[in-house]
Amino acid sequence: MLLLSLLLILILISVLLYRKVPLPAASAIVVVAWLVLGVLSPAMWSLWLVIPLAAVLLILNVPALRRPILTKPVFEILKKSMPSMSVTEREALEAGTTWWEKDIFSGKPDWNQFAQIGLPQLTAEEQSFLDNEVTELCALLDEWDIHHNRKDLSPEAWQYLKDKGFLGLIIPKEFGGRDFSPYAQSRVMSKIASRSITAAVTAMVPNSLGPGELLMKYGTDEQKHRWLPGLARGEEIPCFGLTGPEAGSDAGSIPDVGIVCKGEFEGKEVIGLRLTFNKRWITLAPVATVVGLAFKLVDPDGLLGDPAKKEYGITCALLPANHPGIEIGQRHNPGSPFMNGPVMGTDVFIPVDWIIGGAPMAGKGWRMLIECLGAGRGVSLPALATASGEMSYRMVGAFARIRRQFNMEVGKFEGVQEATADIAGGAYTLEAMRHLVTKGLESGAPAVMTAMAKYHATEIMRRLINHSMDVVAGRAIQLGPRNFLAFPYQSIPVAITVEGANILTRSLMIFGQGAMRCHPYLFEEMQAMQADDLEAFDRLFIHHLGHVFSNLVRTKVLGVTRGHFSEAPANADNFSTRWYQRINILSASLAVTSDFALAILGGNLKRRELLSARLGDVHSQLFIACSILKYHSAHVRTKEEDIHAEYAITLALYKAQEALIDFYENFPVRLVAGALKLATFPTGRIVAKPSDELTRQMGDLIMEDNPVRQHLGTFVYRNMDPDDATGRVESTYQMLLSLGPLWNTFARAQSSGKLAGATLEERLQDAASKNIIQQGDVARLLEYDARRFDCLLTDAFDSI
Repeated sequence: MLLLSLLLILILISVLLYRKVPLPAASAIVVVAWLVLGVLSPAMWSLWLVIPLAAVLLILNVPALRRPILTKPVFEILKKSMPSMSVTEREALEAGTTWWEKDIFSGKPDWNQFAQIGLPQLTAEEQSFLDNEVTELCALLDEWDIHHNRKDLSPEAWQYLKDKGFLGLIIPKEFGGRDFSPYAQSRVMSKIASRSITAAVTAMVPNSLGPGELLMKYGTDEQKHRWLPGLARGEEIPCFGLTGPEAGSDAGSIPDVGIVCKGEFEGKEVIGLRLTFNKRWITLAPVATVVGLAFKLVDPDGLLGDPAKKEYGITCALLPANHPGIEIGQRHNPGSPFMNGPVMGTDVFIPVDWIIGGAPMAGKGWRMLIECLGAGRGVSLPALATASGEMSYRMVGAFARIRRQFNMEVGKFEGVQEATADIAGGAYTLEAMRHLVTKGLESGAPAVMTAMAKYHATEIMRRLINHSMDVVAGRAIQLGPRNFLAFPYQSIPVAITVEGANILTRSLMIFGQGAMRCHPYLFEEMQAMQADDLEAFDRLFIHHLGHVFSNLVRTKVLGVTRGHFSEAPANADNFSTRWYQRINILSASLAVTSDFALAILGGNLKRRELLSARLGDVHSQLFIACSILKYHSAHVRTKEEDIHAEYAITLALYKAQEALIDFYENFPVRLVAGALKLATFPTGRIVAKPSDELTRQMGDLIMEDNPVRQHLGTFVYRNMDPDDATGRVESTYQMLLSLGPLWNTFARAQSSGKLAGATLEERLQDAASKNIIQQGDVARLLEYDARRFDCLLTDAFDSI
């Protein structure tokens, strides 16, 4: 009877915690229920069970007892184990907002809330700009000419960018800008990048981290009216100097300094700054007319009004590029010929009013930069990556259909299909991510989400471009105007290293910021400890305990049931429901695993990057999986899209699962790792990697003009010019499709030795005479063969 009583108590506690009932309330409910049960059924009365439960209830619910017995010892232990946090780290954590990624980290995503998220749409004005101005710009661009001859955009392309407002997409209309949404900005950059990565990077910078965004959010009215109209019209070209020889990923170590002093400006003595700086790798610097700078501000004489405050920290200012003392050096060569170079200055005096936001924003530059970089990080480079993925889908799929070896399309070989399936699935994933991320940006700048977007989009791009090089092979490595892959391949390192190097982003930012910003209690607990506020910590800690135990129970229940019967959006269909339920398991496990890792390793987890990065991978892949499900649900279902979505989400959740298992296998406290692994996967893995059959289906689909290929084609620049690098492949592919089975029928007859003739035309005539093809097909097949052969050629030069 006692065992039955204990079992009933455990079941009741589990149900309450699974439903996220707070721990104190859950304990009270259990005790009350047990008292009622004792009255109704004396046989079930177990006084010895009620006494400890009542004691737990008192400790949890009476602060005067809880603080000395439970909270204060924990408070003291954690204060000693928590890592020191610099001002820049704290500001980075506080910057930006959170969105759906916080729900995923909670362990219990609110699927009803997720169902209400609608994917972004273009306005009529934005669609018109894409259809007209962006298309016209793409027609002006020749990437071979840009790379090999000019080392720059043509004067016509530069002028078009300026005249048509490409450099002012984010600027409000009141200042002459286009005020486009994050989604529209992404679509514009993506379409340009599908034609010229050089042009895309050129247009990205003014619309990402730079003076325009900083002025809009923090500038004074005077600064906005001084600079924004010129930036919108392209009369002003901006650059922003943040990185340098001593400061890259660790931007807090900027050695550049601004000293507050008095000096002469425009014939008057004013309070200003004397700047010394040495910036490197600054995009658009060689052509910039306005330079944004980040530097450390010191005020030795208290001229800003606070005599006790000597060091203000990182500050941002805006200077005309022709201001005395500024030196813009020669160009760097980043491998892609967009404008990039150094900016330097020694003892450059500027008035204090040139600080962005004026003197009140002195020392607040790091937070400004983090928030602006967070927004830009979710648009620009993911847009470039998405374009690369979609162009790889179209070009490599077409090439794999055109190119034949051993009398078969190369895309039919299973070894090739392993690569092309991943290209197709990756392109679908990138587009899905773009939609959900830009939707999240509409409500703010979710720093964790955009870090995920930048890292995973550019890493997917790297993987897909490498696959593409493998499939296209020799045709892809010979430089020349025919090569449609070389320039994207050469540009990969740019996307990987800028706006936060990918190693840093994965190892430190995604989980480091994610744990703090997305956890419901952790960041506030840290703030309470730093303020030595035991009362605030006590309130947070008791809820944190309930959160941990709730997720532990939830993980166990979901693991045993493999997620069956768990929540899914009300509008989920038969395709998506089981995927949502698998996300539930991994989300609950991520939440409880993160809490145990933080509790056991404390500040050490910050340095155990191999472990923290894996938890970041779990978090990221769950967000990616959600984006795939949301994107799939936004379209009329087709068999082809179901196959793409199944491949993409299978891969995302498989990666999340394997990252979690890798974490358990490497966690130093083996007992805890084993218990968590058993709770999550009591019956083994919940997701298998994409099957061979699914891979073959994807490998076949990428060679077909299927609905997904057609839809992804709407996001990139397309042309049918047979003398253009991409137009040559696309027009040849469309000609092949128009032939239907004719070319394969002839090729099979030819390879089997059924046809006589020394030339192709003679063999075609023989095939017509034997009714293998029709006489009218001979000319069509001859024309296709000439186009096919031309499509396979590479460029040759007299000298290089």
